[in-house]
Amino acid sequence: MFKSFTGLITALLIVASPSVTADLVKRTNSGICHPPASSYYDRTKNFQAFDSVEECLASGGRLPKGMSGYESSQRYTSRAVVMGAQDYERRKFGPGWDDADGDCQNSRAEALIAQSSTQVRFADERRCRVITGRWISPFTGNVIQNASDIDIDHVVPLKWAWDHGANTWSDDKRERFANDPVNLWSVELSLNRQKGAQGPEDWLPPAGRCQYVSRFVRIVKAYKLEPSEAELKNYKKQIKMHCW
Repeated sequence: MFKSFTGLITALLIVASPSVTADLVKRTNSGICHPPASSYYDRTKNFQAFDSVEECLASGGRLPKGMSGYESSQRYTSRAVVMGAQDYERRKFGPGWDDADGDCQNSRAEALIAQSSTQVRFADERRCRVITGRWISPFTGNVIQNASDIDIDHVVPLKWAWDHGANTWSDDKRERFANDPVNLWSVELSLNRQKGAQGPEDWLPPAGRCQYVSRFVRIVKAYKLEPSEAELKNYKKQIKMHCW
């Protein structure tokens, strides 16, 4: 397991594009990351240099008081420059859950059927909509029996994928990604909505973190998405922390 996870991270490091960087970021001995916009930047003489705020924070640093929004604004700017800055829209990944084989069970229903540990029950004889089963949430380990209590989570969120290279894909590839069973998990409504479009660098589930981060990395590698260097370092750290 150790070698396989390390290999995945190494492969991602090889294929990932360099992140866009501005002036160096200064980390003081007390762990404060001063970007050029910091009022203390010029006064900071003894420091460890980083190429970006993300890298400094990933090393365990923190931003000065009053600059808590700086990282997210810089991350958005960097990705916009790298990816070419078209706005994300859900419809660009298809109109919704697809029924590729025309059997009236869309990809949500098929995920529920495949991931239930017991035979599912359907709403009617057409067997299109799943209503009950037995699902063990990978985010908590809790057992869920009513399909209405489940959201189908995209392990790699669609907007995250868009910001990391999917904006250059064809419409067909984006729709395949949105309906790929490997990228679909049956989880609690509340946690899926809490997670939103965040990756492991910003959000982790209460339980099952090794499984979650490992699958996220495998999907990113399979689709040749492009995390930043700071994000890759974070994934490697999470895998070491939760899987070893």
